[in-house]
Amino acid sequence: MSKEISDNPEASRYEIRVDGSLAGFAEYRTRPGKIVFTHTEVDGAYEGQGVGGALARGALDDVRAKGLAVVPLCPFFKGWIDKHPDYQDLVA
Repeated sequence: MSKEISDNPEASRYEIRVDGSLAGFAEYRTRPGKIVFTHTEVDGAYEGQGVGGALARGALDDVRAKGLAVVPLCPFFKGWIDKHPDYQDLVA
């Protein structure tokens, strides 16, 4: 199962594709120097397969590379960051 995470700025969301099919997304808003994650969805067909975690990791790695801080309003992103201390430095 190949997973590809990409930023779709036109839709204001990060997307994850599994074997080429859209499997989930994380919506965001941008603020100066920050990205605010507001909502995450994973298609029910992919639940329990690590798709949400892969999406969070890929999105946060991209945010880090862009030098932005994160505001995790989305409960999924907040919970994921809480469980992964190596990403807590991104939280604004």
